[in-house]
Amino acid sequence: PGLSYTWVFNNTTLDLQEDSRRFVSQATGNLYLAKVEPWDVGNYTCTVSSAGARRRVWGPPTALTLRGDGVMGEYEPKIEVRFPETTYAAEGSSARLECFALGK
Repeated sequence: PGLSYTWVFNNTTLDLQEDSRRFVSQATGNLYLAKVEPWDVGNYTCTVSSAGARRRVWGPPTALTLRGDGVMGEYEPKIEVRFPETTYAAEGSSARLECFALGK
């Protein structure tokens, strides 16, 4: 609790407020990119900060490159979808059912 995740792209903090292709999960810290474009190529660094501890930690940079041959090889598309078997809601309350797919 109290952790905040931010991603830095080529030494510039990603501003995801108006970005419909990129999303950072504040639960896991994962960065998700939809439909990778040539301008997405570069180095990505995750930073984790804790307001309570007044500390920020930087992870190592991870390079994103595009394959020019269009072949994914060992990274063939694989989609996994997980849903809870049962969702409970109190009468009169709101319920949120989320559809999420993770793939490579």
